[in-house]
Amino acid sequence: MRFDILTLFPGMIESFLGASIIGRARKNGILDIFAHDIRGYSQDKHHRVDDTPCGGGMGMLMSVPPIASCHRAVYKMGATLKTKTIYMSPQGRTLTQNIARELSGYERLIILCGHYEGVDRRAVELFCDDEISVGDYVLTGGELPACILTDCVARLIPGVLSDSECYETESFMNGLLEYPQYTRPIDFEGHPVPEVLLSGDHKKILQWRKRQALELTKKNRPDLL
Repeated sequence: MRFDILTLFPGMIESFLGASIIGRARKNGILDIFAHDIRGYSQDKHHRVDDTPCGGGMGMLMSVPPIASCHRAVYKMGATLKTKTIYMSPQGRTLTQNIARELSGYERLIILCGHYEGVDRRAVELFCDDEISVGDYVLTGGELPACILTDCVARLIPGVLSDSECYETESFMNGLLEYPQYTRPIDFEGHPVPEVLLSGDHKKILQWRKRQALELTKKNRPDLL
């Protein structure tokens, strides 16, 4: 799967998505992730990409022309791929595991990162198919949300994780939070690993995990039930 991230800070993208599982998947050719510098598409002699809001107001807005030029150039790089363009925005639908599954069905995602006070609305209306938020809070830019979305979707692509069971039993995949897990030492300062996990009885372990997942969901996220 291919991800094209349109941003003013490509270094932020690379530092996050160049390591660990996602980094290995890129090296193995399972994922293609590219960060495109919108500033490089500015026609302004000072490479400006922002301007003051029409009608007044605080801050600066990213202007349409460099975003348009960047998106059009990037889109041509994989025009035959099943593509969706997403704007990371607190006004968008909140990212969930179901949305991640939906997006993993595309061959390519183009992700637009806003900055300053956001982007000229015409950039969203003309070039974006969807708006996605990572939560009900405001960040300084769309780079972190873009990395979160990319990581969330990418790990659902076959081959990124070593085994599909790695994500099939995780929180939200089956409508519940994930059961608690333990490793050695068996006893840490008087706090032992639950005995059932050491029993070797896989049926009992499975039943325990289901009960724990349900209880944890009731306690921490009853809205999921």
